[in-house]
Amino acid sequence: MTISKCMLPLLFAAGVWVSGGAAHAQSAAAPSATLAKISEYGAIYVGHRESSIPFSYLDADGQVIGYSAELCRHVTDAVKRALNRPDLAVVPVPVTSSSRQMMLEAGTIDLECGSTTNTEQRQRYVGFAVTTFVAGVKALVKKDSGIRSLKDMKGKTVVTSSGTTSDAYLKAAALRQGVLPNYRVGRDHDDSLRQVLRGDADVMVLDDVLLQGLLINVPEADRFKLVVLEESYANEPYGLMLRRNDPAFKKLVDDTLIALMKRGELTRIYERWFTSPIPPAGGNLNLPMGELLKQLLVTPNDRGV
Repeated sequence: MTISKCMLPLLFAAGVWVSGGAAHAQSAAAPSATLAKISEYGAIYVGHRESSIPFSYLDADGQVIGYSAELCRHVTDAVKRALNRPDLAVVPVPVTSSSRQMMLEAGTIDLECGSTTNTEQRQRYVGFAVTTFVAGVKALVKKDSGIRSLKDMKGKTVVTSSGTTSDAYLKAAALRQGVLPNYRVGRDHDDSLRQVLRGDADVMVLDDVLLQGLLINVPEADRFKLVVLEESYANEPYGLMLRRNDPAFKKLVDDTLIALMKRGELTRIYERWFTSPIPPAGGNLNLPMGELLKQLLVTPNDRGV
């Protein structure tokens, strides 16, 4: 396996399963404010997305399903065991790209289970569990648009979803190449996609796996393609988001996920959502696990980009 420069931050300190391992171990016994809150309220409030296929979305019955949602169910089961509260309520709370971090900081939710990129900027305000997926940023365009790269987007209307890292990445990449698109912002991924489908935008920029997830439910999906913005674009490590400065709760979440990794269960969960038919229409992303994620399951870390 060849590791590119953009992969190195994700594999940093491979011998330590989370960054700052020594400090983490020393403070693991400290009381958890999150667990105390959960115990007091008799409920854990779990933030979820409504259209981030296949990570966290609603099925035909309005139930929260997906890869991240399933990982979070293992975490909430671990919380119940830690508190000896089998009756603990698990309350799903819808969040968006724009609201998820604010709701976590404010205490509205205790854990966010969606498709959130772990960045150093976000780490100033929130914490992340170990990485459980790695995405890349691409652009969705019509096949007959003539758009093959970022340079072809000059004067085109480009939409991104509010609150995503894709928006910042696109603008930085466009500035580097001297390209000036017309920018639009969608309320969420579905809104951004609708703007492209009805012709209000020429391009949608988002993490590649989320674009593929949106397309599996679009009847005219064969009219579209994904293009690379730049030859060397950043990898986006996804992690469950939690409160900052709560090492005891983070340890519980990390230990749960790492246990899934070690016994091969996380790989089976991955295959269920990325290489098998998924609800609601039985589409299949056909996205086998990449070499970088395989390595991160062997040497987990919570390194941001």
